[in-house]
Amino acid sequence: MVRKDKKTIYFIEGEAPGLFGQKYSSRDYRYQDAWGKNQFNSSFPASLVAYMWSKGVKPVLISTDKDNDIIHEYIDSDALLGIDPLSENAYYDYEADYYPFEKYYYADKKEKIDLVMINRITQAPVRGLEVKLTTLPDNATKDLPDSEYGSEIVVRAPTILFLACSICSCYDTIDGKNKLHELLNTIGSEITDWGSVRQVLPHYEAIKRAILDVSADMTSKQIPLILQPIWKTSRSLRDLEDQCLDVFVWSNLAVIQMTLREVSSDDDISRNQRTVIWLYKMLWDFTIFGKFNYTDTVNRLSYKYKTDKAFSINGKLTNPFLKGPELESPRITKYEIKNIILGDGQKFLSPERRFDAYLVSHPELFE
Repeated sequence: MVRKDKKTIYFIEGEAPGLFGQKYSSRDYRYQDAWGKNQFNSSFPASLVAYMWSKGVKPVLISTDKDNDIIHEYIDSDALLGIDPLSENAYYDYEADYYPFEKYYYADKKEKIDLVMINRITQAPVRGLEVKLTTLPDNATKDLPDSEYGSEIVVRAPTILFLACSICSCYDTIDGKNKLHELLNTIGSEITDWGSVRQVLPHYEAIKRAILDVSADMTSKQIPLILQPIWKTSRSLRDLEDQCLDVFVWSNLAVIQMTLREVSSDDDISRNQRTVIWLYKMLWDFTIFGKFNYTDTVNRLSYKYKTDKAFSINGKLTNPFLKGPELESPRITKYEIKNIILGDGQKFLSPERRFDAYLVSHPELFE
């Protein structure tokens, strides 16, 4: 039994509130403010990965081949996180700086990434990941067969920054920059006003081809970038399926493919197209100056849209990426959630979103 307020927790008996595997973390789960909706949406997925590791269940890695086709593989959780998630050396740092990327860009402020895994012995960051806890199905696919389900994904502008930096890190030598510059072709020097739709749009197809050339060139060097756990509901969207939890991981090159899943416009620049243009401009400037100006790129190349997000795609567009046995029958059951949320931690959740609300309203899952 636990008495709680926002700042203080008093343990009267039993196990302290916590999440599986996270012995060392920047969040103290004994306190209620570590269980807010924004915190839970990244900390629960990290523990789900650790729990799957303990059971020998590997997340699904969405990556690309040399033809830029999507392929599915399985990735060990220690390879995903850069460290054994149950190791004494594993530290989970949330909403944190990812120093390996910061040397590649200028910005008004350094952007935080959702999860940084740190080796406690060396103090070195070993992986930076964006985290997207998503519902399966979304409204666009709820009336379709299970095999056609998908989840909506909203991609933040900083995710594209991290994508660009991950590519820069693969070409961070004199020869590497020269090669990247050649792959990007001469488009960057042909555009004088990157903020002008009229100037940029005629070059879009060439920009896209150049980005795909870069992607094909670095197939063997792609790394995990987005951690996407899914929680599967009933067709009515009101209850969790018995087989309800699994984890998909998008490589940085798979994220490029995500941006291309829409119908292009002939007379305007869409959010998805703008994202590809942002990426090209960042990489082009890196080959010229050794760094790129992230703030200037995003603000100047806004093309009438707000810059709070890069783009979003619905479940019909994510389905081809997620399609497979794990989509139809996730491998972790709702009865195992009590093995991930420990010490009555679910009592600290605020039911502001459907997953949190479901857990709060179904105490029998924790008996």
